[in-house]
Amino acid sequence: MEILHFSSFKEIDEKEWNELTEDDFPFLDHAYLLAMEEGGCVGEGTGWEPAYLGVRDQGRLVGASCLYEKTNSYGEYIFDWEWAHAFERYRQNYYPKLTSAVPFTPATGRKLLVHPDADRAEVEKALVQGALDKSRNSGASSLHYLFIREEEIPVFESMGFQIRHTFQFHWLNQDYQEFNDFLARLKSKRRKDIIRERRKVREQQIHIELLEGDAIQPEHIQVMYGFYLSTIDKKWASAYLTLDFFRQIQTTMRENMVLIMARNDQEWVAGSINYRKGNALFGRYWGCFKDYRFLHFELCYYQTIEYAINHRLALFEAGAQGSHKVQRGFLPEKTYSAHWIEHPAFRKAIFDFLDQERNALKIGLQEFESSPYREED
Repeated sequence: MEILHFSSFKEIDEKEWNELTEDDFPFLDHAYLLAMEEGGCVGEGTGWEPAYLGVRDQGRLVGASCLYEKTNSYGEYIFDWEWAHAFERYRQNYYPKLTSAVPFTPATGRKLLVHPDADRAEVEKALVQGALDKSRNSGASSLHYLFIREEEIPVFESMGFQIRHTFQFHWLNQDYQEFNDFLARLKSKRRKDIIRERRKVREQQIHIELLEGDAIQPEHIQVMYGFYLSTIDKKWASAYLTLDFFRQIQTTMRENMVLIMARNDQEWVAGSINYRKGNALFGRYWGCFKDYRFLHFELCYYQTIEYAINHRLALFEAGAQGSHKVQRGFLPEKTYSAHWIEHPAFRKAIFDFLDQERNALKIGLQEFESSPYREED
């Protein structure tokens, strides 16, 4: 097997790459990552320098990893700022580091992509070893794989990585036939709260439109980008994504996009961007020009849950953080990342920290707010 190095997705054949990707995870599709590049979201000056990795066997691409050389930790959502500060205190360089992740996208999917006809275990080890070699040859301090699948953990552990446990709130479809079936599974207070919140949205004369496929036009993308920027401004954050990125996605991944937009009279006032692939739906960005009571919950949770039920989707991930999601039918689910630290002393200290963090998380999840669902009869 031959290890391949790519500095741009333009160097990678779209068909070959997409043969490696998962049926229910859109963010590692060739079109999505190419739009990141061509939209200027990654590359020079962004802190995300592409360093994609491939494995070729007998002339065929059988494995790949989306890898970046990082000069900061922005846009990762697995926070290692304290690790960087520790390196700095001892006059060591934490950056550059190598990170395998979808930029600015805290969603769980395989980071070791393998062709279905290839030997998965063999290709996975080749990918990880290739990344370790690249990390050492480039002088990186560390190698990180973020939001990996649970089934990828064994290969990382076998190669000396430490697994970090975090969690998000996910909604799982329990074979609901309609939204009322979902409501019926909730405890009385939670059910009444959702009904009341949805009624309050209607009373504010809000008209909601769900747009997919060819119904999504450039003018919708322009408005949605304004919503995205409005959220960035309110949070004093950085706008990682560009209008060019969204315009390209609207052209190349239109069939994966689900826009939920709200109008008051003839004016667009709020919206959310979601992506669908296979059995899964992912909520990504939300924004509003005017504040309406409970509209965020309607566009980001209730409309998307209803969409998932109507389309028989098994999973809805609504992004990072937000314990308020529990009241609306989401439950905490563990997420995982894998880490290798090259410096022996720092490796021991950080790995010891991760042991303690996992134990604390386990206790924290046990003590977490009780489920919003009724106990089964």
